[in-house]
Amino acid sequence: MNPAIAAYSALGFAIVCEVIGSTLLQKSEGFSRLLPTLGVVVFYLVAFFCLSQALKVIPLGIAYAIWAGLGIVLTAMISVFYLKQNLDLAGAIGIAMIIGGVVVMNLFSSATGH
Repeated sequence: MNPAIAAYSALGFAIVCEVIGSTLLQKSEGFSRLLPTLGVVVFYLVAFFCLSQALKVIPLGIAYAIWAGLGIVLTAMISVFYLKQNLDLAGAIGIAMIIGGVVVMNLFSSATGH
């Protein structure tokens, strides 16, 4: 498999695991519920392991910007659609700007590792 494809796949899986872990963090109710708390630990461990694998190919600054940006967007979407929390216009504009930044980095930066 192409190393860049493997790295971006690992990064994508890391992001998904981090978002699941963050969602379970909300559900753990301050670490007072055992199963969601265990889920937080497991998903964050897997997320950081996958991120470490992605960093073998993708530079840290790029990987972390993608990780953080897409993690924010997906977590916000889960909070709106699954946890039924509100997102105002300013929040929606900010999320659109984050998506734009990730797209610009991946399409136009020569530092992305692909």
